[in-house]
Amino acid sequence: MKFAKRVQDLPPYLFVGISKAIAKKKQQGIDVISFGIGDPDIPTPKKVLNRLKKASDTPAHHRYPESEGLPEFRKAVADFYKSRFGVDLDYNNEIINLIGAKEGIAHAPLCFIDPGDKALVPNPAYPVYEIGTMFAGGETVYVDLLEKNNFLIDFTSIDTKLAKEAKMLWINYPNNPTGAIAHLDFFNEAVDFCKEFDIALMHDACYTEVTYDDYVAPSLLQIPEAKDISIEFHSLSKTANMTGWRVGTAAGNPDLINALMRVKSNIDSGLSQAIQEMGIEALSLSKDWINANNEIYKKRRDKVVATLKEIGLDANAPKATLYIWTRIPTGYTSASFTEKLLEEVNVVVTPGSGYGTAGEGYIRLSLTIPDEQIDEGLKRLSQFTLK
Repeated sequence: MKFAKRVQDLPPYLFVGISKAIAKKKQQGIDVISFGIGDPDIPTPKKVLNRLKKASDTPAHHRYPESEGLPEFRKAVADFYKSRFGVDLDYNNEIINLIGAKEGIAHAPLCFIDPGDKALVPNPAYPVYEIGTMFAGGETVYVDLLEKNNFLIDFTSIDTKLAKEAKMLWINYPNNPTGAIAHLDFFNEAVDFCKEFDIALMHDACYTEVTYDDYVAPSLLQIPEAKDISIEFHSLSKTANMTGWRVGTAAGNPDLINALMRVKSNIDSGLSQAIQEMGIEALSLSKDWINANNEIYKKRRDKVVATLKEIGLDANAPKATLYIWTRIPTGYTSASFTEKLLEEVNVVVTPGSGYGTAGEGYIRLSLTIPDEQIDEGLKRLSQFTLK
C-alpha cells in the first residue's frame, strides 16, 4: 500500500527518538536521567483537580461539547487576558478553546495555506509550525533566530519578494527552545511587518506565565493593531502543570478565530466540558501560586546552569520557559554531543538540530524532572569531561 506523500515526507517526531534511546538503555538495565522532554513533573493543583471531579458528575458534561467551548470557559479566558495583560477580548467571537495549544497550532495553517503557499517559520522552532504547514500543502520558509540578535527575528533580513508571497508568520516568545524573551517593541515590529505585507501573524504564547527574576512576559495582543491580523495561542500545560489534560486557547481577530473554529469543527469534537471546568479553575490560580511554582523551576535553572558552566559550557540563565539552551564545544555536532553524554554518563539532552538547522551547535535541557533526578543528573554531568 502506498502512503500519501505527506506521510512519506514526515520526519520522526523529535521526542520519539529520545524515548527510544532511553528505552534501549533501560533494556540494558541502565538508569538514565533525561533532561529531554518539557513535561512538568509537578502535580496539577488539587483545587483544579477537585473542580474536574465535581464537574464530571454533571450529566451535561458527558455529551459532545460545543466546538468553540463553553461560554463560561471563554469568559474565564477573557477575564485572564484583562487582568493579566490589560487586553479586552469579546469571548463571544474572539476566543475559542483548543485540545491543547498544539492542536490549534497544527490546524491553523489549514486556514491560510493553499498548496504551494509559503509560511515564514523561525529556525530553530517547535516542529509543529513546519509540520502543520506541510500538512496544508504549503512551503516552509525558515527565518533564522541568531544568538547575536538575542534569538529575535530580524525583519529587515526577510527578502521583500518573499514577504509579499508569505501567507503566515509564526513567532514564539518566551521561546522554545532558546528561552529567549521579547518585549513590546518587538511585537510592534512584527505587527507592522505583517500588516505591510498582508500576512497572518501567529503567536505561540504558551510560556508567558513561566518567568523568573521579576520578568513579566507581554502578550502580542497588547499591541493595539495586533488584533487586526493575528491569533495568539495559549495553554495551561506549563502554567498549571496540566500537559496531560490538553487545555489550550486561541484568541485574536474574530474572522481568523472563526476560520480556525470552522476547521476544528469539521475535524474534532472539541474539548471535554468537564475539563473546560477544570481550565476555568486553573485560569483563576493566584499570582502567589504561580510565583511559587516558578520558584521551583528557578532553583533548578540555577543549579543546571552552574553545573554546565563547571564543565566548560557557556550556559546562561533564561528569564522564562522551562529550558536551558546552550552552545556545545567545537568539534561536535549537536547529535554527536548528545550521544556522547548518553553513552558516557547516561544523561539525555535534546540536540538543538532537532529544532532546525539553526539549532545546530546547541543543546536543550528541560527543568521538568524531580529534584532528586536533577541532582543525580547534575552529579553525572559534573563527572563529564570535554575532550
